[in-house]
Amino acid sequence: MNRQPTVSIVDDDPSVCASINALMRSVKLPAETFASAKEFLDQFDSDQPGCLVLDLCMSGMSGLALQEELHSRGAILPIIFITAHGEVSCAVCAMKAGCQDFLEKPFRGHQLLDCINRALDLDSR
Repeated sequence: MNRQPTVSIVDDDPSVCASINALMRSVKLPAETFASAKEFLDQFDSDQPGCLVLDLCMSGMSGLALQEELHSRGAILPIIFITAHGEVSCAVCAMKAGCQDFLEKPFRGHQLLDCINRALDLDSR
């Protein structure tokens, strides 16, 4: 079965989810939004192609903890971290753990789209 790649957006700020989702609709990329890492994990399908746009700092499970959980499950989903708290040490941890990109909020739509297109290309290979 050939499934269309989907951009999964995980952020506990509803306005961030809504704006990224609107950006995805504007370029006709399928997207799903999740208000927490737990909500994402509850619906995670390892066979679904795509990428993950993930907030670094969230209540409950952090973005880094979600990245670690996905790795423990053997998932190879490209991750783009977004954060308003761009500490260098967190960026280094995320990159060492294999994240595709790391953007500080606020970011420009074209920056995020470039990151997403690279991640989707990587996932398709």
